[in-house]
Amino acid sequence: MTDLPALMADLERHLGDPFAQDGPMPFSRVLDMDEREEYPHEFVDLLASWGLYDWIIPVEAGGRAVHVQDGFNLYRLVARRDPTTATAMVITTLSYMSVWTAGTPEQRRHFADVIRSGRKLAWGLSERRHGSDVLANETTARRTEGGWLLDGEKWTIGNATVADVVMVFARTSDKGGPGGYTVFAVEKGPLAPGACEPLPHEPLHGLRGLDMSGVRLRECFVPDSAVVGRVGQGLEVALKSSQLARVAITSIAMSCADTALRTTLDFATRRMIFGGPVSEVPYSQRQLVESYADLLIADALTTGAVRSLQLAPEQASIWSSVVKYFVPTLLQETLARLATVLGARHYLRTHPRYGVFQKAVRDFAIADFADGNTVVNLKNIALQLGNLVATAVDQDPEKVAGAVTRTAALFDPAHPMEPYQPAEQQLFSRGVDDPVLALRSAVGELRRAAASGSDAARLAAAADTAGEIAAELDRIAEEHRKLVSDLGKAAGQSCELYDLAKQYTFVSAAAAVVHLHLHGREGMDPALRSPAVLLVCLERMLRRFHPTRRAAGPAEVAEVAEALFSAHSEGRLFSFRSFPVNW
Repeated sequence: MTDLPALMADLERHLGDPFAQDGPMPFSRVLDMDEREEYPHEFVDLLASWGLYDWIIPVEAGGRAVHVQDGFNLYRLVARRDPTTATAMVITTLSYMSVWTAGTPEQRRHFADVIRSGRKLAWGLSERRHGSDVLANETTARRTEGGWLLDGEKWTIGNATVADVVMVFARTSDKGGPGGYTVFAVEKGPLAPGACEPLPHEPLHGLRGLDMSGVRLRECFVPDSAVVGRVGQGLEVALKSSQLARVAITSIAMSCADTALRTTLDFATRRMIFGGPVSEVPYSQRQLVESYADLLIADALTTGAVRSLQLAPEQASIWSSVVKYFVPTLLQETLARLATVLGARHYLRTHPRYGVFQKAVRDFAIADFADGNTVVNLKNIALQLGNLVATAVDQDPEKVAGAVTRTAALFDPAHPMEPYQPAEQQLFSRGVDDPVLALRSAVGELRRAAASGSDAARLAAAADTAGEIAAELDRIAEEHRKLVSDLGKAAGQSCELYDLAKQYTFVSAAAAVVHLHLHGREGMDPALRSPAVLLVCLERMLRRFHPTRRAAGPAEVAEVAEALFSAHSEGRLFSFRSFPVNW
């Protein structure tokens, strides 16, 4: 297993001090490139020279990727410095996923070599007229002697102009439908003039230096060897690739919130007001602690989601959508709260201390809409919600026992995993979501721990809070049954169903925090093993259902505040695991 803390420490050393003007990747240079909307070639090259791409290329294709969690956490460090650079590199990573999922061994090695040589990839999925409705896509591929002719437009596509290869999702059947699409690896180099033309760059609100454009294909010939997977397998390949993409993009959201919180802490601990620092004003301190708790909740949820891709690939569809909806939605609120603490300084665009906050806020939005927007992910949860809550409420002893065993492995970073095999991921979870199914059992485990006498009051309060959140599943199940009874098929498109899907994600997040506390303690930063941290995090989720309720008192808030200030001053990532950072 990878020594991930040592690996991340090495990458941080490579990145240097973010405030050193002559450093390899300073904030001053990041902000300057953003102002000039310059693609971050120099930073991509810097990271490629360190070997970052090796951690997203499978071992059998010459890379070092065995576990998804390695690449996920390495990209968190990159996005803390510059979400634009992280996004540019993630696009190449995710474009390779179609090959890793369904390509031949020869294709995997070939495109791995393309990436390692410094060339870039793009994922040509969306179209101007259809957006997330991929089964309405109009780009076609028709057979010809020795290969295929592609016609159509892909827009908006990250890296589309700078990429040497575009993975194109095209219609290969007049009827369309789930079996009517195929993925093609279009290598620009050998193409005839005019066969693949770039569309104009689209200026963005955030990620200003990112190449966001598209391609226009006209009688674009590609050989049979360009087909990725089977003809007609395109939708399956795209959906399985998107499951990793939806989890991976949350690393950028978490990093934006990490940078914003650090900037705010720098200000709050130095800014004197009413005779003391802002950080000691009770209301401001509470806002800082709640922001930290939000990041920890996101960290817990993504820990399970990332590991589920290997340990529970049959549940990848529900995990990926829960994470993709919940994390950006939660952390968007976190950024707004931090802006309140930072005050007018959060509006400064180029100051290296505060401009990076403003940039993080703008860049953060990519996590909300890329690789399936909020509605798309809620729809996927809603489609499976009835079976999920029925299983969770029923608590069949055999199913619960299996879920408890699997969940313990999911949230224990030291538990061994087989190498990642994206083809094993399934498109539907078949009514099983292990952490939610095992939540009531975990509440019982908290109660037993409380009975042992060690920090009993806090553990009992955490058990009560988690139990109350688990009980919301009964209400969600009952409201779901009534909704279907009242509306029939129309329930599937109702606002009420989507609201229930949102509420399910809150339960899932609370479950993740509890399971990580129970099963991941050995790998945790010692300061975060306290039940006070668990209680503060659970309170955040309880208040999603009961906005005025409190579970944690001033003592718990003060303890979590101390853990936050220590993590910042001692240079640790805002994560349950103790990863070193320069700032």
